[in-house]
Amino acid sequence: MGIFQKLSTLIRSNINDAIARAENPEKMLTQIIADMREQLARAKQEVAVAIADERKLRSQVEEELKQAHDWEARAVLAVRENRDDLAKQALLRQQEHAERAASLEETWRRQAMETEKLKASLQQLNDKIEEAKRKKNLLIARQKRAIAQKRIHETMAGLNDRSAFEAFERMAERIEESERRSLAAAEVQATLTGDHLEREFERLQGQDRLDQKLLELKKQLGLPAPDSGESGSLPGGTTGAKRLRPAHVGDGEAGVRDAEIEEG
Repeated sequence: MGIFQKLSTLIRSNINDAIARAENPEKMLTQIIADMREQLARAKQEVAVAIADERKLRSQVEEELKQAHDWEARAVLAVRENRDDLAKQALLRQQEHAERAASLEETWRRQAMETEKLKASLQQLNDKIEEAKRKKNLLIARQKRAIAQKRIHETMAGLNDRSAFEAFERMAERIEESERRSLAAAEVQATLTGDHLEREFERLQGQDRLDQKLLELKKQLGLPAPDSGESGSLPGGTTGAKRLRPAHVGDGEAGVRDAEIEEG
């Protein structure tokens, strides 16, 4: 099983476990990303080891090629010195290093290809984790919006129940009834207290002011004012105004008796 296959299996296991626990979505997403980054760090270490192995193989190939070149140069030197025996041994060594170089080079090339794939996969994984980090806030916002919408629907469902509105109306009626009773009690108290005679005169004065306003309004409209002799009834209940003509001074008792009563 490859490095990233193991990583993918572990991440899926952690995610499924978190979902199964039904944790807080925000905490769950944060933990998932933390797990991803932890596994990414481990993957980086594995890729780093693979890169180191690839470079080691390349160094070994280069070393074997160098040894093959050196022994080939020694073989040339031996031939020039007429030492065919040494030249043969040098050529044998040169062939051995060349064969090892060829074998190592093939291994190195395969390792280099795998290393490049690992590096590309590591970059893709890093990009996906960064994308997940960017999406996390959006997912959290969507989750909060879903919770808010659910609460609104629950509230609306509760408001559809008429019992709540009926209870509200009953309470409003009780408050209004209490206010009416308070005002009535205050009115009764005001009736029982104070000077009755003074209130009667205040009422009469108010009536006089009303009559005066009526006269002023008729004058403004050019209507004739009512006859002063027919202005209304006296408080005693007698209709019409009675005027007593006083007797002349010196008339005595006869003057008083002969005082005329005029009816207006």
